[in-house]
Amino acid sequence: MAAVHDMLKPLQWLLGKWRSIEGVGKFPTIKDFKYAEDLEFFQFGQPNIQYSYYSYDSTTKKPLHREIGFIRIKPNSNKVAFVSAHNMGLSLIEEGEVTGEEIKVESHTIARLTFGSEPETKKISRVIKKVGDELEQVLYMETSKTPLTEHLRIRYKKIE
Repeated sequence: MAAVHDMLKPLQWLLGKWRSIEGVGKFPTIKDFKYAEDLEFFQFGQPNIQYSYYSYDSTTKKPLHREIGFIRIKPNSNKVAFVSAHNMGLSLIEEGEVTGEEIKVESHTIARLTFGSEPETKKISRVIKKVGDELEQVLYMETSKTPLTEHLRIRYKKIE
């Protein structure tokens, strides 16, 4: 693996492969559910991190959500941006800040398929933080039918 780019030092704690310990999904319009997820953050010598989320049903192992993207950090700042594509037909740009071992971002651009299913996603907000030797993520979502509310909460252990 290439040496970590100097601009990525504030995000170095993310790097590696992570596997979920427990994941819970909920939303006012659906039944609560449990899920599992594999997560990887890696760098390749450039000033960005490539990442992937692969979630699946924790019981049946059936694939669920897929997300791939990049994290960029604004030079000489704590400003970060997630640029991502999702298998259900969304592309997002989320921006926010990294403070210590915590990232808070919120979507400012959401593009979707013209034939995407309803309800339409209007906003995404997420917090990713290191808690001891674990990683935790909480994701909030707003749709055309529901105000911004917690949707996913998951913890991970580093496996590589």
